[in-house]
Amino acid sequence: MNYLYDLLDDFISLLFPRICYGCGNPLMRNEYLICTECYIEIPRTGYHLKNENPVARLFWGRCLIEKAAAFSFYTRDSRIRRLIHQLKYRGIKEIGPELGRIYGNTLKSSGFFDDIDIIVPVPLHPSKMRQRGYNQSDLISEGLSDVSGLPVNKEILIRKTGSKTQTKKSRYDRWTNVEDIFCVTGVTDISGSHILLVDDVITTGSTLEACTNELLKIEKVKVSVVALAFSVI
Repeated sequence: MNYLYDLLDDFISLLFPRICYGCGNPLMRNEYLICTECYIEIPRTGYHLKNENPVARLFWGRCLIEKAAAFSFYTRDSRIRRLIHQLKYRGIKEIGPELGRIYGNTLKSSGFFDDIDIIVPVPLHPSKMRQRGYNQSDLISEGLSDVSGLPVNKEILIRKTGSKTQTKKSRYDRWTNVEDIFCVTGVTDISGSHILLVDDVITTGSTLEACTNELLKIEKVKVSVVALAFSVI
């Protein structure tokens, strides 16, 4: 039976080749979305193992973050950049949960999740949500939740106004671009919780800073942050 299934899988692959979204090469049998080579070659930051890492230092003197980490380095020709581009702009939604699970396994094995209570994705403005059809941070959070067992809450934090693209903006312009555009809804009592705030890419940290400052208005809340990539472009 397995032999027949493998033959059918091979035949379908000839008609509709499955490709790796990280490098564009054909996927082998039992590979899903990302080939083994990309899985191995994507450079890990290891920041979840270091309290004073470059991501954490972004927030020093700006907002109170408990822990901060990112999965990989976002550079011009990096595989993680191509994967995130496929996720955000090509509609390949399955990449979000898959990368979330991959990173989630790394975080879980290190104990990073041990004192976290809830996962909160960085929200999109409703107009952008309608345009794209989904929030990539929601999908990444779902993958992290699958591995950690932690609940995801998409209702706590909302984006009340839109913002222009952050691309090519200076650090100050990025900060003013997201200042006062997030707010806490108060629909759920999460006082005293340790929140894991999730985004796709961290560049200057302005978006996460704005989200964190809103969440810290809730009584006795603590915030940590993670992302799939840390921009070093």
